[in-house]
Amino acid sequence: MNAAVTPRAYDVARVRADFPILSTTVRGKRLAFLDTAASAQRPLAVIEAVDRYERGSHANVHRGVYELSQKATDAFEGARERVRRFLNAASIKEIVFTRGTTESINLVAQSWGRRLGPGDEILITWMEHHANIVPWQMLCERTGAVLKVAPIDQRGELDIDAFRALLSPRTKLAAFTQVSNALGTVLPIRAMIDAARAVGALTLLDGAQAVAHERVDVRTLGCDFYVFSSHKLYGPTGLGVLWAREAILREMPPWQGGGDMILTVSFAKTTYNELPYRFEAGTPHISGAVGLAAAIDYLEALGIERVHEHEQGLLARASYALRSIPGLRIIGEAKEKIGVVSFMLEGVHPHDLGTILDDEGVAVRAGHHCAMPVMEFFNVPATARASFGCYTDDADLQQLVRALSRALEVFG
Repeated sequence: MNAAVTPRAYDVARVRADFPILSTTVRGKRLAFLDTAASAQRPLAVIEAVDRYERGSHANVHRGVYELSQKATDAFEGARERVRRFLNAASIKEIVFTRGTTESINLVAQSWGRRLGPGDEILITWMEHHANIVPWQMLCERTGAVLKVAPIDQRGELDIDAFRALLSPRTKLAAFTQVSNALGTVLPIRAMIDAARAVGALTLLDGAQAVAHERVDVRTLGCDFYVFSSHKLYGPTGLGVLWAREAILREMPPWQGGGDMILTVSFAKTTYNELPYRFEAGTPHISGAVGLAAAIDYLEALGIERVHEHEQGLLARASYALRSIPGLRIIGEAKEKIGVVSFMLEGVHPHDLGTILDDEGVAVRAGHHCAMPVMEFFNVPATARASFGCYTDDADLQQLVRALSRALEVFG
């Protein structure tokens, strides 16, 4: 490790004690969990909040006059209010619960996107997750709109000048990630939002990899849509959030029909519910919302800024240590990154490397990370990716380095 880069005061041992899974072992070895970008582990506070709901409050929401249903509704709507405060949204009417970032983006494409036609344009970037590529391709196939892609460079940074040049009065939406899941790159979102607004385009921000690492204020950002997933934020899987400006949501038709998104139904006509419920057909993931609220409470009690500082220290020390390993190449070395390091080890396929690391108790992601265009750009089949969270410590990094040394021995 680089002695010149020392960690700042942060009681990571206390934080780790809040995560029961970190005390488990893998093949008799300490678990070094370095796949937080895929799905963060859950603290005991989240596990207990979900358990309390399941044991003492579970019922269907919005539909019962009995006490248990009202308790469940209060918990569910309380979670919506918690998300509103977390994002600094203007109203709970702007907070729509979905199954995840992917469904949130699809909701916008399927509902708002109905207004597009031939000649209209959508602008994305080369470093998007498949969830922010495929829905727009499908929309363009249906409507005749055109999908444009802003390029990146060999450091894994967006070419902001090219992004600006691709914008025009025909651009109806610019949809881009706040942080690349494959590279860790932090995009210049303020400049991108301002540039899109200057040509009259709306903006959708994929915040899945950002909300757990930096504070988000949607009103300050000035975007029109913001999406993220609970499980990236130390909460349960199967739940996501779409935030959108109320005025925009009011103009969007429902994209799914069923219970709870209606006011009246007859065979002649259906009238839709008020915001945000018209976009939440069917029984929602109630316990997931309760868990997400607890996760937000937990992260804010730690202090998002302190967690960010901790992760930046880990990123600096990990990058220094990995560069010293013979034959290792870091993919994506943007000037501004979150705690994600993607890498290749010469002569070793990332999937084989992931298997060797797992034998040493180290959990990393190996593959294309749902970002195949990024892999194509860097001319690699896949990468191994180590990603950090509030609970990652230097022992995890040291275990990663030892495991990589073991891989060098195995593969010669």
